[in-house]
Amino acid sequence: MSVTRFTIATSGPGLYEITPQVAAWVAETTQGQGDGLCTLFLRHTSASLLIQENADPDVRRDLDAFFARLVPDADAPDMAYLTHRCEGPDDMPAHIKAALLPVSLGIPVIAGRLGLGTWQGIYLFEHRTAPHRREILVQLTG
Repeated sequence: MSVTRFTIATSGPGLYEITPQVAAWVAETTQGQGDGLCTLFLRHTSASLLIQENADPDVRRDLDAFFARLVPDADAPDMAYLTHRCEGPDDMPAHIKAALLPVSLGIPVIAGRLGLGTWQGIYLFEHRTAPHRREILVQLTG
């Protein structure tokens, strides 16, 4: 079993692809051999992890726009019921988005490589408007 930690700097809301870093670590750790499971865990409550299409950037833009519309900032009229506002109008909506989306992922490792599909990539989905440093624990078992 191997564990590592990635720190991802974000510059605001959106999807940040981390597939190359994770794939490189898995390949190095397994020396290109063996099967197992790669587990990713995000150590934050206002961001998420996703497996999503990585070919067309419009997918990332549309997902970001959809979730911004689904859960607008706390200063929007429809969000007046929110009481947690001490960290800014984007904080509680970020917690809601993180409650709707995963903060951990499990990806099979086959012959030392991530078992992702052709168009799949691993993303950190930042929900806050300010830059953050997000920590992801990555564990390989098998």
